[in-house]
This record gives sequence, C-alpha cells and structure tokens, in this order.
Amino acid sequence: MPEMRFRVRWPDQSATLCYSPSQVIKDFFNPGESYELEDFLARSRAALQIASERVRQKYGYTCSSAMTQLAEIETIAMRFSDTENPKVLVEAFIE
Repeated sequence: MPEMRFRVRWPDQSATLCYSPSQVIKDFFNPGESYELEDFLARSRAALQIASERVRQKYGYTCSSAMTQLAEIETIAMRFSDTENPKVLVEAFIE
C-alpha cells in the first residue's frame, strides 16, 4: 500500500507535514488549492478514515498512524475556530 505525505499551510502560515497510509488523499485534495477550514477537516476525516480502512482490509487492523494524524489535524484546526474565514492550503503531495 503506497503511503504518502502531504504538506498543508494553516491560516497563521505555519506548515504541517501530514501522513497518509494510502494515496486516497489525492481523491480529496489538489495541491495548490485552499479549503475552508471546515471543508478541509471533513475531507481529512473522510480520506484518513478510508486510508485506515484500506489498511484494515489488507492487514486485519486499522492504521493507528492515520488516526493519530487526524487527531493532530483536528487539534491544530481548533486554534483557528475563532478566526474569520480560515483557509487551509494543501501545498504539495510528497510520495
């Protein structure tokens, strides 16, 4: 299962390198595109849950790294809950 990373830039211009155990991320994001914070969160949840499920189907257990990554994304996103019109930029896919 080809894992990958994707780099995001948050509304405060900080960057995070994120992990996915599957390239399903490519079905949810486009490099260079910005997403409203809530949309970014919804897409991240869906993509990382699908990725974790793919691991479960192949190996018999879910991917804890995908769920840890989702928790990190959600924790960082909380910092911007009071920001007006927060957007997250998906900068790049790293394979």
